[in-house]
Amino acid sequence: MAGNSQRRGRRLTPKAGARKGSGGKNKDALAGRGKTLPADERPWHKAYSGTEKLPQRTAWKQDKERRAAAEEGRAPKIGQPGTKDTTWGRGGGRGAPAGRGTGGRGGKPTGRTGPRVAPGRKSTPSKDTPELLVGRNPVLESLRTQVPATALYTAQGIDADDRVNEIIRTAADRGIAILEISRAELDRMTGGVLHQGVGLQVPPFAYEPFEDLLAASVEHTAPLLVALDGVTDPRNLGAVIRSAAAFGAQGVFVPERRAAGITATAWRTSAGAAARVPVAQVTNLTRALKACQDAGFMVVGLDADGETDLYDLEAAVGPLVVVVGSEGRGLSRLVGETCDLTVSIPMISDVESLNASVAAAVTLAEVSRRRAAEG
Repeated sequence: MAGNSQRRGRRLTPKAGARKGSGGKNKDALAGRGKTLPADERPWHKAYSGTEKLPQRTAWKQDKERRAAAEEGRAPKIGQPGTKDTTWGRGGGRGAPAGRGTGGRGGKPTGRTGPRVAPGRKSTPSKDTPELLVGRNPVLESLRTQVPATALYTAQGIDADDRVNEIIRTAADRGIAILEISRAELDRMTGGVLHQGVGLQVPPFAYEPFEDLLAASVEHTAPLLVALDGVTDPRNLGAVIRSAAAFGAQGVFVPERRAAGITATAWRTSAGAAARVPVAQVTNLTRALKACQDAGFMVVGLDADGETDLYDLEAAVGPLVVVVGSEGRGLSRLVGETCDLTVSIPMISDVESLNASVAAAVTLAEVSRRRAAEG
């Protein structure tokens, strides 16, 4: 009979089993990130007053606050960089709370160096850390052009050709440490990038000051510069630098923000041309283009709907700046308005537009052809 608790075979224990805990295995997941660092110890905050190198973004924030304070007639609310020790030290350092520099227990040193971060947080790798250049052509070209390097990594069992032999010989002549490691280790160091069995550890790329780049270019008979407007793919940047080297441009300049910089990927794509073509970063691309115009350059922007056909570009034989737009939106509004004229590349098919680096190569090739014909 349904509901009869006296029936035979009735359940005498709860259906659900006993609850089981994790045994403390997940206790770390419940731990907090620890005490948040004060504003003057955070490298990304405008109130940062640490002794570590001031990040570029933080310097921009502080400069912005100074300008705003000057307009409003008040004191700027920013930090005083260099006045507060924000490094892991062996004695605590200036302004370091007890336990910060000594480890906190028994006065033992922590053995750590570099900027402090809040407990549980991961520090962001600095842009000033060494890069690993990979690929036989980029590594060989870098060694040929005396790019500073600290170590050369070669994979065990590498198939040595003429390039590899020259790489090892040149590195040895320059006193660079040569380390043979397993291919798996080299794969890990390069993040899976095709390395062809060699990797060269180099310091961060040294950008040319824009003023020096401009001054050096005007010394040529027919100066030629390339500007990139928001190109974010380092492979496109590397390809443009390679084309600039091939067709006689004296330099390339890019915005500091929201644009690709010279990374290991850009180095590799440029096939080492980044070691021979000066590259500058500018705070404001529009202002840099106007400086070029003041120096006598004609600024030409590449645009699918440009008003001038590339093959009708009479200005190609004079001082010229070729501006290449970003991969998606092309030229930005302000940059487009700053250009003296916009140029389109004639195409016979229905393809909407060319890749940024391909469009730059086609344009630079045509400029080089016209100059050769004039000369």
